[in-house]
Amino acid sequence: MIASGKLDVILRRHDEIAARLAEGADGAAYVALSRELAGLEDVANAIRAHRALEREAADLDALVADPQTDPEMRALAEGERADLSPRLAASEQALRIALLPKDADDEKSAIVEIRAGTGGDEAALFAGDLFRMYARYADARGWKVEALSASEGAMGGYKEIVAEFSGRGVYARMKFESGVHRVQRVPATETQGRIHTSAATVAVLPEVEDVDVAIDEGDLRIETMRAGGAGGQHVNKTESAIRVTHIPSGIVVMMQEERSQHRNRAKALAVLRARLYDAGKAERDSERAAARLAMVGSGDRSERIRTYNFPQGRVTDHRINMTLYKLDRVMEGDLDEIVDALITDHQAKLMAAEENPQ
Repeated sequence: MIASGKLDVILRRHDEIAARLAEGADGAAYVALSRELAGLEDVANAIRAHRALEREAADLDALVADPQTDPEMRALAEGERADLSPRLAASEQALRIALLPKDADDEKSAIVEIRAGTGGDEAALFAGDLFRMYARYADARGWKVEALSASEGAMGGYKEIVAEFSGRGVYARMKFESGVHRVQRVPATETQGRIHTSAATVAVLPEVEDVDVAIDEGDLRIETMRAGGAGGQHVNKTESAIRVTHIPSGIVVMMQEERSQHRNRAKALAVLRARLYDAGKAERDSERAAARLAMVGSGDRSERIRTYNFPQGRVTDHRINMTLYKLDRVMEGDLDEIVDALITDHQAKLMAAEENPQ
């Protein structure tokens, strides 16, 4: 049973914020209140929906218990009450999930970094395949994808690609992709048909704003240079490429995709901000109780999270022991089944941690 008092507090806070925004908050207060309201919206709706079903159930129970109720009406009420029971149980489960601690970054856009790992040219090709898979998934969900920087492999694909995935809730559905992805297949260059194993790493970082991470200009070393690679005479004659070094952390971001030095600088700072925020978030996570970390998972990117086996047409997510024999569809961006299973598993672990605090 969920404590009614806790639900009342949430609804009062939701209504209070809505009223303050209606009165005309401005500046930083408006941004903060809007974010808090967005975070409470789903749970407030879940509370109201569940309470409506509870009232309906109580009315039916009263009708059944009333000795003055006509037998035919009582039978009808009993049937409706039986039909209502599974809906009430599902509503309570949905409410429990809505009440779970929220990742404040879930509604944000994300910066996705994909790097070829072991496997040489084949790893770069696989990194390219992963990027195309995510781009197709993003397109199906109505997200916008913009490459921020890319280093192409000798045979195609990417040694490294960094891209911005923009849209509501991108991070919530992409964050479980962080980790080592392994591929098993026969490379196009393999003459004897042998299966090779290669890998690529994926890092998904929530995109952050200036107010989320303050960067002191004095901590930056910014260098300009001529952009390399394709681009014709223009990139050879202008120093549009930017390399930003954050001296305290040692993080270096290189950006040369745009002809405008100003645009490259803005993109480099966006990536730097995301990496600094992610590093701080990882540090905060590491300070939590060991039992809770063990329960919800560390999200360590060094873990091998998924294997794509082309000869057998299967994809296996090792974190939830899930194997699907539809690799071709997954590579075309059909990721919802895997993502939904990962979210459900994460929610189950959070619920277990909430019910059994250490």
